Amino acid sequence: MTTIGIISDTHGQLSEAAYAALADSDHIIHAGDIGNPAILRELETLAPVTAVLGNNDFDEYGEAVGRFAHPVIDGVRFLVAHYPRDVKISFAGSGALAPGDPIPQVCVHGHTHVPEIVTGADARPATYVVCPGAAFRPRGGFPRCVAKLDVSDGCVDSVRVETLTGETVMEAGGAAR
Repeated sequence: MTTIGIISDTHGQLSEAAYAALADSDHIIHAGDIGNPAILRELETLAPVTAVLGNNDFDEYGEAVGRFAHPVIDGVRFLVAHYPRDVKISFAGSGALAPGDPIPQVCVHGHTHVPEIVTGADARPATYVVCPGAAFRPRGGFPRCVAKLDVSDGCVDSVRVETLTGETVMEAGGAAR
């Protein structure tokens, strides 16, 4: 099993609590508004990092960080973007996917500062759409949060959003392929 930690909207502030919340991750996804290249370097001391640019990020991260990312982690296909609209896939396609690209199983976004896990018809054609909330300046009455996914052999075993103290605030589960 592989644990994927998802963080977003750090805005240049990676608290000790956020760092500790991701310590059990085998891979980390940062969904934008990073705020400082040092944050990615610090997260890389825990696990490999996939990151995308947010509306407050610039080109200081180099070619490895772009508007979209398409990692495959333990057989699970991801689409990562900062804006929610960029992970919406319609019959007309998506600006984040080229014709013929495989459909992601999990779409990840940031920007809203409000955590959510979307499944079913609202997530299709993906299985899950996940926003981890914000590690800095959350909205909607939520505390600072990260998301965690447990995946193995191309299956998503569980998806949850946790506070920085480890309390689960929402979850979905499932062996989704």
